[in-house]
Amino acid sequence: MNTSNDNVMQQNRVPEAILNPSKEKIQQDAKAVYDIVSGGGIGILHYDVSYAIMSASEEALRHVYAAKGRSFDRASGVVGSFEIHDSVHDLSSEKRAMVRAVTVDNNLPLSVIATYKKDHPFMAKLSPWLLEMATRDGTVNFLLNAGELRDRVAEYCWQEQRPFIASSANASLKGTKYRVEDIEPEVLAAADIVINYGPSRHIQTKSLSSTQIDFRTMKVVRFGIFFEEISAVLKRDFGVELPANPYAA
Repeated sequence: MNTSNDNVMQQNRVPEAILNPSKEKIQQDAKAVYDIVSGGGIGILHYDVSYAIMSASEEALRHVYAAKGRSFDRASGVVGSFEIHDSVHDLSSEKRAMVRAVTVDNNLPLSVIATYKKDHPFMAKLSPWLLEMATRDGTVNFLLNAGELRDRVAEYCWQEQRPFIASSANASLKGTKYRVEDIEPEVLAAADIVINYGPSRHIQTKSLSSTQIDFRTMKVVRFGIFFEEISAVLKRDFGVELPANPYAA
């Protein structure tokens, strides 16, 4: 439970929410996030699926892990987009069609885990330690369809060939946060910039984040937001039957 001092600190760290920001505002905020994070800072920003925390340097990522109380045994993801996924992931044409069907044709968010091209210059920009923290067993996780702000940040990352590392903006194992004011004070305090667009678009009554699928084997790594809809698309269009969600009500 937060102390009264924690509550004051948290209130001081929460910028006023901007609901329904214009495209110009989103572009402006994306550039601000890119500039700060690429310069060694830390950003917390609105995703459609939850709030996320980004970094791009070893020092900043260590700070993120410390603030979250996250074990270094747990990998983070790399900020992605459909273009980044299409270029970096090493997938068959059928698997690529599956990703497109879910994220483009049906506009659903999905964390795509797949083998990445080891010689790709984008991934080569990561230091050995950052690469170790952003990948597992030769795979990298790109969250697709996370919202316009995240997509604009990803565009800057791709244009400048500067990968960012991201994870959910919450203390480790304390549940996904859909509002800035719900993020733990110690996590908020780590950020050099916080972009508050109000509640995440896909806010849940349960603490769910994105659905994660390992496309090497079609294993469901995490049953998350829109799992049933994603499962239905894959079964209908490709005959792929995912397991039932064990956490469904």
